[in-house]
Amino acid sequence: MTKLAEALILRADAQKRLAQLRGRLLRVATVQDGETPVEDPRVLLRSIDQTSSTLLDLIQRINQTNSQTAFGEAGTLADALAQRDILSQRAAVYRQLAEQASATNVRYSLSEIKMVPTVEVQEMQRQADQLAIEYRELDASIQAANWTVELVE
Repeated sequence: MTKLAEALILRADAQKRLAQLRGRLLRVATVQDGETPVEDPRVLLRSIDQTSSTLLDLIQRINQTNSQTAFGEAGTLADALAQRDILSQRAAVYRQLAEQASATNVRYSLSEIKMVPTVEVQEMQRQADQLAIEYRELDASIQAANWTVELVE
């Protein structure tokens, strides 16, 4: 039986392999008239098809596993992944808002427009930090579950 974490590693490897194959294929897409490409594009295309098929199978099985695996109060593992993604996005918004609001405004004369923050920078940073903590805790729980959950066959 394959653990979910192993399937995730295999998925990442297949994605990297596809990217590498694509690069190799594009490099041999054209050659100077009379020359032979260093690799046969047909062989590369077959490798892309095989790797794509493997990747599709892995993604489908990972998605099925995530949607069928109970995960505490979050519901399923898929629900927890969605929650983790939202925590990451919210933390980024708060962090960017705090950064933008704390940007200093240099004025060269009294006639220039003075910019003032519309939010409390410390509070925005505190919110970003809290969301980052929640993200890390949830991510650690998800990673732990990945090593105990069996991949759907």
